Amino acid sequence: MASIEIDKESGFCFGVVTAIRKAEQELAGGSELYCLGDIVHNSDEVERLCDKGLQTITHEQLAELRDAKVLLRAHGEPPSTYATARRNGIEIIDATCPVVLKLQQRIKEKYDSSSPAEVQIVIYGKRGHAEVNGLVGQTEGHAIVVEDMDGLSQIDFSRDIALYSQTTKSLEGFQSIIEEIRKRISPEAHFEYSDTICRQVANRVGHLREFAAHKDVVLFVAGTKSSNGKVLFNECLAVNPRTHLVANESEVQPEWLARAENIGICGATSTPRWLMEKVGAKTAELIDG
Repeated sequence: MASIEIDKESGFCFGVVTAIRKAEQELAGGSELYCLGDIVHNSDEVERLCDKGLQTITHEQLAELRDAKVLLRAHGEPPSTYATARRNGIEIIDATCPVVLKLQQRIKEKYDSSSPAEVQIVIYGKRGHAEVNGLVGQTEGHAIVVEDMDGLSQIDFSRDIALYSQTTKSLEGFQSIIEEIRKRISPEAHFEYSDTICRQVANRVGHLREFAAHKDVVLFVAGTKSSNGKVLFNECLAVNPRTHLVANESEVQPEWLARAENIGICGATSTPRWLMEKVGAKTAELIDG
């Protein structure tokens, strides 16, 4: 009989746990509650909270909303969102992750104390990601977003640079960007950087690689919208080619489990524990069958 182990370290990070707890508290009290964007990048968890009454809206819908309660998820929002809420009499339930909030404040302080002509504020992150949109908003849209080495072509290396990172990016990727900027920047220009990567997320990489390396088969559970999920899945795949990405238990294929004596189940910071447990139960069912 194959053994099935669900990784104890996988699942929601602190920021997501807090956001979901706040949503459930409001809904339990009978409040009509909206959430600006998916509360977490996992459609199964979004659907669970939708069944409890949470209504997901877009920024366009927020602009039309009046006298309502709106939850801001852990990713954070730009100042313009708060301004819209004030104009429309909207009560904000702010679940911005403390790590993200601190990063927003750092970037805003840097922007307010200088000018775009003096210092280029550069953010290493995924363009269009909710957190990155909130960070760019602290600079009134002036920040330069760099996703990879190719993105460095946007920077003027003869001028000062202040570099920050989206909290869920990899430490290795951030270090590579730092080293490349150091190589290219003019001796007359000043370069400073702030390591703003969340250690609760970053520390999972080493742990998951160790977890995956000692399993015959790994089922990595993550939503299709999860950037963190894609990164961590690839880390597992790098050490174990029999790693499979699934959104939920319906995607587990019996042929993956053939000749596997120990099976590992893990997930992203946006993956709920209950969903990994359902994948575990389905896996056990397929093995028994």
